[in-house]
Amino acid sequence: MTSQQTFSADDFNVYYVLMVGIDHQDPTLLKDIDESQPHLQGVTGLRNLGNTCYMNAILQSLCSISPLVEYFLSGRYINALQKSGGEVATAFAYLMTDMWLGDSDCVSPEIFRSALGNLYPAFMKNTQQDAQEFLIYVLSELHEALKKFYQRRSREKGSPQRCCRKVATTESSIITRLFEGQLSYGIVCLKCENCTYKNEVFTVLSLPVPSQCECSLQDCLQCFFQQDTLSWKNQIHCSFCETKQESTSKARISKAPKVIIFHLKRFDTQGWMKRKLRTDIHYPLTNLDLTPYICPLSRKHSKYNLCAVVNHFGDLDGGHYTAFCKNSTTQAWYSFDDTRVCEIPSTLVQTATAYLLFYSCQHFSVPTQKLKS
Repeated sequence: MTSQQTFSADDFNVYYVLMVGIDHQDPTLLKDIDESQPHLQGVTGLRNLGNTCYMNAILQSLCSISPLVEYFLSGRYINALQKSGGEVATAFAYLMTDMWLGDSDCVSPEIFRSALGNLYPAFMKNTQQDAQEFLIYVLSELHEALKKFYQRRSREKGSPQRCCRKVATTESSIITRLFEGQLSYGIVCLKCENCTYKNEVFTVLSLPVPSQCECSLQDCLQCFFQQDTLSWKNQIHCSFCETKQESTSKARISKAPKVIIFHLKRFDTQGWMKRKLRTDIHYPLTNLDLTPYICPLSRKHSKYNLCAVVNHFGDLDGGHYTAFCKNSTTQAWYSFDDTRVCEIPSTLVQTATAYLLFYSCQHFSVPTQKLKS
């Protein structure tokens, strides 16, 4: 069963070329998985349980993050499990095992869906859900099940810059180690020029889309990190002036995550009006440079490579999700459309339907099953 595919003309054309029209394409460009060959690790389709393409696209993307997969395949997650509430993490581990070590071309995510649905009943309904919201719930539940506590330090040793303080959280998990970053907002009062800093932890960075026609990911980043003026209702309290004042605010990344996830804010609601921005956003497959947006003392790894894309076809109230993922075993790109899986050239990874982008600052190796000695 597929999701309610109420595509616009443009979306349908893209979807047809990438998914439906595969049999009519040059076989050197799009290749279905050869069932006569041994099953490829991590190249497994997922059954649609009734409008669950949003879930399948997110699970395929997480399945391409080798350090995360290895953590579960090796069994290290078992020692970190909390005494209660580990059903989601356990179901996720079983699913990753089926997708990486199983011999089936497609598997069912039903057990994982049930475990998460017990906590969030909306995901048990056969209705379309937002993939970005689903991703946040999954990462949050995995963190809660696997978190450990540690003694924090207020700032990096030898760091004179308050904006480079370490993350305030005292909880650590495989999720925070891979996906968690920190924004530092420098806020300057326009009357007394006093500067204060506000830190904010993130796992998904939602970027505005500054154009309705065409732009680049760098344009989206520049729009997000540009200086804003806080006036009128947005004024904040200045501790020196002891009253609300106009101020400027500028964000920088004070802790860059190993895997950074960008959410392209294509859905816009203005009163009763809902619309989707179909902007063609150009994003690099390699060497995304985040240096201009990272605090100087945190620029150890500032260049990122794309590892997964979640695409959305259709409108706000209905549509279809697919994923493009780079496999760490073959180093090839694959298109995942529920149970339909095919290899695609890197030239087709750039599309106008991208909704979520997963970038990594480290090269992924093939995940291993055994614990490292």
